[in-house]
Amino acid sequence: MKLLTGNSNKKLSLKIAKYLKEKLVNSSIRKFKDGEIYIEINENIRGNNIFIIQSISSPANDNLMEMLLCIDALKRSSAKNITAVIPYFGYARQDRKVVPRTSISAKLVSNLITKAGADRVVTIDLHAGQIQGFFDIPVDNLFATPIFARHIKKKNKVEKYNLRLTRCRWSSEN
Repeated sequence: MKLLTGNSNKKLSLKIAKYLKEKLVNSSIRKFKDGEIYIEINENIRGNNIFIIQSISSPANDNLMEMLLCIDALKRSSAKNITAVIPYFGYARQDRKVVPRTSISAKLVSNLITKAGADRVVTIDLHAGQIQGFFDIPVDNLFATPIFARHIKKKNKVEKYNLRLTRCRWSSEN
């Protein structure tokens, strides 16, 4: 298993790599003067399972293209499997036709990721569950809400406990 990061989530990628005790794939991602993105994989990844971590967040178009080019470079480098880990799936709000003559961008982005060569997608809290059906490859849509809910509930219990103690002290003093 190897991890590759795009430019959208370098801090997150470094934390994941540290947690998994893995190094990030040595790669070069840069732009030509005209804005064209250039990707180079600087190590042998033949036969490896690769996880590319890249959000499609602002600037969405640049981050999407960077991810697609990374997937293509990995495919051309003979990676065994490519999993696109997409913490924020941009274009997810455009998941249906609201009015005539509009694009269903979530479907198009799904097709682009698949055609680029991804074998699986892992994402978090998709805008609509139906987007999973837009892909012709497996999609794991992880839910962060339970984690946040537990954290908030735990924090609220502590705050309520402290508030009760404060009220008891205040009322006992009066």
